[in-house]
Amino acid sequence: MTVTAAPTDASDLRTRFDAELGAFLDRQGPDWPDGAPRGIFTALHRFVLAGGKRLRPLFCYWGWRGAGGADDRPIVVAAAALELFHAFALIHDDILDGSDHRRGAPSVHRVFAELHTRSAWRGDPETYGRNTALLCGDLCAAWSDQMFHECGMTSAQIWQGYRVFARMRTEVIAGEYLDLVSGVGDGSVASALTVIRMKAARYTVTRPLQIGAALAGAPAELIAALVDFGDPLGDAFQLRDDVLGVFGDPAVTGKSILDDLREGKPTVMMALARDAADRAQATRLRELFGNPELDAAGAADLRAIIEATGAREKIERLIRVRADAARVALAQVPLAEPARTALAGLADQAVHRRH
Repeated sequence: MTVTAAPTDASDLRTRFDAELGAFLDRQGPDWPDGAPRGIFTALHRFVLAGGKRLRPLFCYWGWRGAGGADDRPIVVAAAALELFHAFALIHDDILDGSDHRRGAPSVHRVFAELHTRSAWRGDPETYGRNTALLCGDLCAAWSDQMFHECGMTSAQIWQGYRVFARMRTEVIAGEYLDLVSGVGDGSVASALTVIRMKAARYTVTRPLQIGAALAGAPAELIAALVDFGDPLGDAFQLRDDVLGVFGDPAVTGKSILDDLREGKPTVMMALARDAADRAQATRLRELFGNPELDAAGAADLRAIIEATGAREKIERLIRVRADAARVALAQVPLAEPARTALAGLADQAVHRRH
């Protein structure tokens, strides 16, 4: 069914995305192999539908509308498929980062580690949790591909969008690897900025926008112009995410403010703090940052150093500069309304947020 006047309200679109995700997952139930435990299926059903900002589907949808596509069910399905890919990325990222919480609940590898412990099974609970979560992430990636191809568009449309989708997947994996390399490398500001562009910025904003536009048959000039808006906005989004990872309220973000510090996550903010630290601050940073035993008091010391070196202020400045660049670019991209208005609102939400 085609809706003649599409709502621009993001909450309404999120409801529609979630309805399609729920319906897709429900359809997988009867096809689950006989004799295979349903633990993975049940855990993924809960994880995928347990909240999230749905930013990637939203940007995909408005890329479609901005290129002249009408509001209808196929684009909602295709956009929602990106959320399954996002679930894959989150699950694997939590394994790599050793993060115990996601969206206010135990991360997937923790869920299965705790199941192993409660069940008094043989072997190591941590290994079981990680290995099972890896399979969960793999299944989400496969389901994302399936949902995208079954969205109801023509084969030609799907092929146009899928070319960008495939590029996005490669960039995310390459960015994740670069993040690992950066963690054992020089930890420079330039390296950290490259990581967020490849691993998060384009995957959050630019590529979803381009996927939607490509599905709608947008000309190459429009698809290319979306980079000027999406890249700086995606950078600003991830820089804000890194700030919230250290200074956010866990009750709002759903994630511990200790995880990034314990992991020694090579963020732009920490690179700036190291560059500006005096000798005493640098010594304390080496003692605390990346210490898996870091406690609340140590985290408070690190936050104080970040503030004292001016690193947090510099990050806020970087966010403002990139957000401003995105707004300027958006005004110049030839987009149909109401997409331009909706994207301007999404840009503000992405930068000025508490979770």
